[in-house]
Amino acid sequence: MPEGHTIHRLARDHRPLLVGRPVGATSPQGRFATGAQLLSGRVVQDIEPYGKHLFYSFEGEVLLHVHLGLYGKWTVGSGPPPEPRGALRLRMTAGDAWLDLRGPTACELMAPHERDAVLARLGPDPLRRDADPEPAWRRLSGSRRSVGELLMDQSVLAGVGNVYRAEILYRAGLSPFRPGRDVPREAWNAMWTDLQALLKAGVRAGRIVTTERQDRERRSGPAGADDAHYVYRRHGLPCRRCGTEVRTQVMAARNVFWCPVCQPA
Repeated sequence: MPEGHTIHRLARDHRPLLVGRPVGATSPQGRFATGAQLLSGRVVQDIEPYGKHLFYSFEGEVLLHVHLGLYGKWTVGSGPPPEPRGALRLRMTAGDAWLDLRGPTACELMAPHERDAVLARLGPDPLRRDADPEPAWRRLSGSRRSVGELLMDQSVLAGVGNVYRAEILYRAGLSPFRPGRDVPREAWNAMWTDLQALLKAGVRAGRIVTTERQDRERRSGPAGADDAHYVYRRHGLPCRRCGTEVRTQVMAARNVFWCPVCQPA
């Protein structure tokens, strides 16, 4: 599932294509035909990312809410759009640009108060300038649930997924099984700052890289795919720092990865 850096990067890339322009909208698949008809001809006023959600604001206080989920994907191009194929939920055109949306968990129209209700259910998004880490700290520090579960709970933190969960806990030296209430405040403060930095780097690069140069096999140049992560999907391989075998097990319906030495229980 795309994590927060992907959503913010999509918003960044879509703004110059859509904002301030009237769009044409169709639903070749037919599942969003009524919504597309309502959007077609309206001017896009803003695109707001929050966690794993995208909100496209159109004139007339009409909002398009998109949640990509596990299988959703945007494809963008210029010039004549290709012939629609397969389950193409939404196609938007503006000027010379076209944007195709396939397989989202949510593609729906909303009123502003409905968007506000969605946002009220979410924790702070570390990528937003208005993010306040205090609500997340209160939820985490008052819970018996494991910190690994809490980091995947979008009502605690918005935008963090399985990769950032594993990597941020490794970098903090925290076991994913430690209860939230046993996480020291200074550790949480450091995690929040680290998350902001890693997510911003993810927006810039379009990929998740969490390793420091000195911990990579290749010390020069950009990190390759094999050098990008400390523990995520590295079960059975030696820890980059201590050599202990990286472990994995299911937590919150996803596999969590950790080093039992660098992240003691």
